[in-house]
Amino acid sequence: MLVGQNILYYSNVQITIFAGIVAHTSGFFFFRRIINLPGVAAAGYIMPTFALSYGLVYLAIFLFRIDYSAFQAAGSLTLSIFWYFGLSILSRRLDPYSLAVVPGGAVSRLEEIGGVNWHWLRSPETVIDRVSGVVADLRAELSDDWERYIADQALAGVPVYHVKQISESLTGRVEIEHLSENTLGSLNPNQAYIKIKQVIDWVCALLALIMLAPFLLLIALMIRLESPGPAIFRQERLGYGGKSFTVYKFRTMTVSAPEAANVRSLAVTRPGDTRVTRLGRFLRRSRIDELPQLINIVRSEMSWIGPRPEATVLSSHYSMALPFYRYRNIVRPGISGWAQVNQGYVSDDDDEIEKLHYDFYYIKNFSPWLDIVIVLRTLKTMLSGFGSR
Repeated sequence: MLVGQNILYYSNVQITIFAGIVAHTSGFFFFRRIINLPGVAAAGYIMPTFALSYGLVYLAIFLFRIDYSAFQAAGSLTLSIFWYFGLSILSRRLDPYSLAVVPGGAVSRLEEIGGVNWHWLRSPETVIDRVSGVVADLRAELSDDWERYIADQALAGVPVYHVKQISESLTGRVEIEHLSENTLGSLNPNQAYIKIKQVIDWVCALLALIMLAPFLLLIALMIRLESPGPAIFRQERLGYGGKSFTVYKFRTMTVSAPEAANVRSLAVTRPGDTRVTRLGRFLRRSRIDELPQLINIVRSEMSWIGPRPEATVLSSHYSMALPFYRYRNIVRPGISGWAQVNQGYVSDDDDEIEKLHYDFYYIKNFSPWLDIVIVLRTLKTMLSGFGSR
């Protein structure tokens, strides 16, 4: 008993307990913010979120050479993960996400969205227990009875959502109607976060370039040995502020001489494209081919996270065919982005329109929390090869 009491007075144990509290609190804070974002399955983000928070805290302790108990640290992380996994399973069974829908206007679009128990109200007298909120088209001409119903629900503390708001939240897409403040919020994203993000991007990219230099040189050598041509592929793309820049990637295709008439078709990679080399297919699937873009980040032309930059020839075509296309250049393009983790690679105008919905959602909800979700989903994409061609 004496040993059990005295162990709490050891400095390394006290430091480990304090670090565990900080890491757990940080993980809880990040987790609560992340699961409020669209399309996020809570259980799937428990492990990476807490691994990140614990990793950062104990990395700081390690760098400052502070003594701590690795066994206790691992035990604290394990208990946190199992605790939130249990809460997630319990909450799904006891409190499934349900929304009541007021008829009228554009609410029919909600039928296509899965993962929610939709309760379609027939009359204002309908009583539905245990709903997470009420959805209505607040811009539609609703009857006086329905207007009173919505007001009563709001007064009773039930969240009332506009159909467009809940649709965007659940799908992670902004429906493109017209370029106005009413559709996209403020047309200029948070400028302070743009500056902060640029500094973080630059520091992380520089460190990554230094640490990965031997690996990058090895990949470049393998590319040169497999097929004739340069190891680095260069292409002019449209970036931040609508300015063109040269993007760098590992070459994954055989070298061809593009003809003027086929420039656009050569800029698009089709499914099963025979130009992709054997090594190139692996580099694309694992996203290793994107690593030379660290140079673009250091040059402040790109970010880790943002809308993918398009080839200038494709941007010119899409600007003519798609409304508001240039607006996506209001933030720095990224190596990965919201459209990439949700949709994958695109190759035609219809896919590009769909991609634009996701890009506009990212710009409208531009924040560190959405960036964290994209980072976690990117890691999953790298392991699964989702969307590669």
